[in-house]
Order: sequence, then structure tokens, then C-alpha cells
Amino acid sequence: MGEDQGSGWRFGGLPPALESVVDGWHLRVVQPYRAVKVYRCPGCHQEIFPRTLHLVVWPEGSPEQRRHWHRACWMRHHAELVRSRERRRRRAGGSEALEEG
Repeated sequence: MGEDQGSGWRFGGLPPALESVVDGWHLRVVQPYRAVKVYRCPGCHQEIFPRTLHLVVWPEGSPEQRRHWHRACWMRHHAELVRSRERRRRRAGGSEALEEG
């Protein structure tokens, strides 16, 4: 998760942290030295312990909905969101094709 030219990752927030916006979701990397509390990951429902690298994620425009995720749990969840969106788009495209024919 390094910061590359054109990767979309930048430093932001206070204290400054690596952030990105992906598909309408804000992602902020919480470095182990900044992780001082225990959180519950909404992906696996397990605890995220202090000094554990993890992500804070929230939908664009709704920072009050931010949640702390294990990185792997967020990656799985985001992949499922993308697959779901693709299935809906294919179904919508397929029904339009049937209506035209």
C-alpha cells in the first residue's frame, strides 16, 4: 500500500495519515504506532488490537459512518461490493436487451 505517482494515495487528515478515495469510499491507513485503542472490525467481527495496522473507512460525505477494518476484511468486502455492482449492471443491461428484442 505504498504511495506511488498516480496511485491516488495522499497524506491528509489530522494527524496526517495516508488516505485515498476509492469508488466513493474514503480510506485512511492507521499505522501501528497510531493505533492505541481496541476496535471491532465490521468484516469479521473480531477485535483490532492496539498497535495493529488497519484502515478507517467511510462513505464519501458521511464521516460519521467511519469504521475501523482489518485491511484484508475491507479488501474482501470491497471486492464483494464491486461484484454486486457488476451483477446489477449486467442484469439491468440484460433486461434492456430483452425489452429491445
